[in-house]
Amino acid sequence: MAHSHSHSTRSDDPEIRRLEQRALGLMMSFLVPIAVLTVTALVWLWPHDVTSHIKNDTSSVMVPGVTMPKAHVTMVNEVSCEGTTGSIANDTRACANLHVQLTEGPETGQTYEVMVTAAIYASGIDPGDTVKLYRMPSPQDGTTVYQFADFERSAPLIFFTVLLAVLVVLVARWRGFASLLGLVFAAVVMWKFLFPALIVGHNPTIVGLAASSAIMFVVLYTAHGFSTRTTTALVGTLFGLMITAALGFWATKWAHLTGVSSEDDYLLASSAPNLPLQSVVICGVIIAGLGVLNDVTITQASAVWELAEGGGRRRKDLFLGAMRIGRDHIASTVYTMAFATAGAILSVLLLLSIYQRPLGEVLTSEMFAAELVRTLVGSIGLALAVPVTTGIAVAAVTAGRPLPRRDQIMPQKQPEARQPEQPALLTPARASKPERGVDHPTLTNMGIVRPGRARPSTEQDLFKRPQGPDEV
Repeated sequence: MAHSHSHSTRSDDPEIRRLEQRALGLMMSFLVPIAVLTVTALVWLWPHDVTSHIKNDTSSVMVPGVTMPKAHVTMVNEVSCEGTTGSIANDTRACANLHVQLTEGPETGQTYEVMVTAAIYASGIDPGDTVKLYRMPSPQDGTTVYQFADFERSAPLIFFTVLLAVLVVLVARWRGFASLLGLVFAAVVMWKFLFPALIVGHNPTIVGLAASSAIMFVVLYTAHGFSTRTTTALVGTLFGLMITAALGFWATKWAHLTGVSSEDDYLLASSAPNLPLQSVVICGVIIAGLGVLNDVTITQASAVWELAEGGGRRRKDLFLGAMRIGRDHIASTVYTMAFATAGAILSVLLLLSIYQRPLGEVLTSEMFAAELVRTLVGSIGLALAVPVTTGIAVAAVTAGRPLPRRDQIMPQKQPEARQPEQPALLTPARASKPERGVDHPTLTNMGIVRPGRARPSTEQDLFKRPQGPDEV
């Protein structure tokens, strides 16, 4: 029976393949309209003339004529921070005086002296490092002043990017390479569509859903191939995105999140007057849930398919088994989102702990409330996407496959008939004369029954003395 069952569930069975294609067609009947709506939204909301929506006058936030040329550090001299800008009384920390040689700008090749703070010096600045400087010309006397601006970090970022790409391709091979291509596509969509569409003032919910849907259609099928399994994960991801977008919009409005929590937000508002900062919060919730949903749904779909390969499972058992995996994944992903948020704002958390503000006051502030809404809404979308994806995957993977009955899943072992033990035959020397009405012991023990005598049915009856006609 087990052998025939394994052959009946093979994917090369024409009938099974037909029914699986039918299940795939049902899911595509849901995805095709979504794809059409996504393309329509991209065309309709594609931003044009973005520069007209950007305020080019930056005099309110930056001195006119300021540039940021690069320079090489030639010498580092440690000095005391006491008396420098930003220092405190009796400051014992060590600052540094840098000698830098310009590699860009009108003064290329010239050497200047700039001062750096204790935090910059403690980061490990050494001769040979490349830094960026603020070049501030003075219109009154024509002199030029240089100040430290930032480190040049292109080299380490390029190194780790290349290292990641190489490791992903070596470990995941073609799928790893395909995932990198999908990541590039996602970056292009966000840079060319999402950011400009928000700047010109389009609806953030529609923009976020259109960009996320376009990314998922390309990324999932590029990295995992076109299959029923991938289509199942895509349906679950889109469902989770819709839930996340709806809850994100509602939570942002209900919590009165303005999107203004730092100086960067004020700079953004002054540079893009048509951009409502609340749109940034709503769209940020959608984008934040995108990666988490993709991870969970593709894992759930794969888990269902792997469990189904073993055979011998009903739909209910297959669903419950996959949900056990899904619950573990939900728990670990919620931890990941919470810890990622805490790590991103760790410096702010430390500052608040120093000032010892009440916890309730901290959590309800603009900055923390926005992060909490992003984490909570993303987790809700994740928790709802897991059972939906699992249910769709179970229905798709069992399409057309003969499901086992309960007695086939846990067959009951039939009790074997117990054979009566045969006592040792009596030797002729010890054989006694049979009593009246009793067969010869040797013949009886050998299973030979004389005519007119019933064969003993049990071991007890074997040695039970039968009653003769005169004893009844």
